[in-house]
Amino acid sequence: MYIRKGDTVVVITGKYKGSKGRVLRTMPSEDRLIVEGVNMMKRHTRPSQRNQQGGIVERERPIHVSNVMAWCEAAGKPSKIQMKRLEDGTRVRVFKVNGENVSG
Repeated sequence: MYIRKGDTVVVITGKYKGSKGRVLRTMPSEDRLIVEGVNMMKRHTRPSQRNQQGGIVERERPIHVSNVMAWCEAAGKPSKIQMKRLEDGTRVRVFKVNGENVSG
């Protein structure tokens, strides 16, 4: 999974198709990630020590990594990410559409 926390992604299929957002959390073992503002759910909570008010709280739910694609700001369109090895031996993530480095 080449998408990491902080990357900007666009949803390419499903109910939220076309939505862009920042990755808040990745779950590589489950091939899922949480994207800001995508796949929202309402959670009814009772008042507790942490949440004095209680009530209905909206949170993001995980979405499968196959339903999103990294967003290349320079190209202005979604792109796959690939790993590239530099001359000094370090590996960097680059967008496949234009070869530019991914800055997460």
